[in-house]
Order: sequence, then structure tokens, then C-alpha cells
Amino acid sequence: MRKILFGIVIAFFIMFGVQYCTHQKEETQKLQATSSLIEKQLKNVGKLVVTEGTYAQVFSYEDSKKFYFDVFSAKKKALVVVNAEASISYDLSKIETQVNQENKTVTISKIPEPELKINPNIEYYDVQQDYLNQFEASDYNKIKIRVEASLREKIETSGLKKNAKNRLVSELHKIYILTNSMGWTLVYNDTIVESGSGFNEIKL
Repeated sequence: MRKILFGIVIAFFIMFGVQYCTHQKEETQKLQATSSLIEKQLKNVGKLVVTEGTYAQVFSYEDSKKFYFDVFSAKKKALVVVNAEASISYDLSKIETQVNQENKTVTISKIPEPELKINPNIEYYDVQQDYLNQFEASDYNKIKIRVEASLREKIETSGLKKNAKNRLVSELHKIYILTNSMGWTLVYNDTIVESGSGFNEIKL
């Protein structure tokens, strides 16, 4: 009788152990599958966010050279009209994340800096030049540098960067929705993102 009871107890423990191991294996596989899905979706979210603006400016360029002990001078000048397209972008394919399966957290460790690109279309009007002081390639390079510097300064004080940041927050919101829907926690800059608008409260 004791042998039968002992056998039943042994069989019970074996059955319990098999079920426990099977359950643990299924949980591990499910966690790994979820982690892989999150990593895949994070890569899919990593697309280019672009905000564009159009700017127009008018410049006056003038250069003067003096000759013969400053007795004579030769001038050149032009009216420069600029129509430029500027874009600010975040290449989210360069975003750095860490997925922690044990704690079920996704940590964003780095967001790439915004990239500003300026494509100016420069046209010259009322070009005047003396024989001894004519337009050269160096003049056009100086004008282009001056144009881009002026446009960059203008863009810095415009709403273009703010619009680009809003687009960035919109893209990061997708990461929050993804992690939250799977019961995971999203962390950025040592701060837990607790809502879809959480990135608005964090300094990016």
C-alpha cells in the first residue's frame, strides 16, 4: 500500500514539474516574442521626420578696390534675390534604444540632433562692375556664405524648429503607444513616460 501511495506522490510531483516547466517555457517564449516584436516595431517607427519652410530675402553686395595709392577705385555691386527652401529633420533610424526583457522596459538613450539643410536659389540683378574689379568665383562663394548665414539666423528665430519638434514628439508618441499596449514601460532621459503627451513635458 505504501509503495502505491509513494508511486502516486512521485507521479504527482513529476506531472507538476512537467507542467511548471512547460508554463515557464511558454512564458519565456512569449516574453522573447514580445521583445522581438517591440524591437522590430521600433525600427519601423524610425523614419525621417521633416519640416520645411520657404524664405525670401534681398541682399545688396558691393566690393571696392583701390589703386595707385588709393587715388583710383574700382567697384562692383549687385542686387541679390534669394528664394530658399529650408528643412529640419530628425533621422530616427539613428535613435538608440535598449529593451530590457526582465523589467519589461524600453529605454530611449539617445535621440539624434536635428539636421538643418538650406537650399538657396540665388539670382543676381543690376550687376555692375568695373574693368579692374570684376565678379569672380570667390565673390559668388562669399555671397553664398553670407546668404546661408543670414538664413540660418532667421530660421533659428522662426517657428520652423518648434514645428519640427512637434513632429518629433508625434513620432515618439507611437513608441509610447506600442510599449504601453504590451504592458511595457517607456523611459527617456531617466524619466518614465507615463502618458502619450509625456514627451512634451520632457526636455528634448
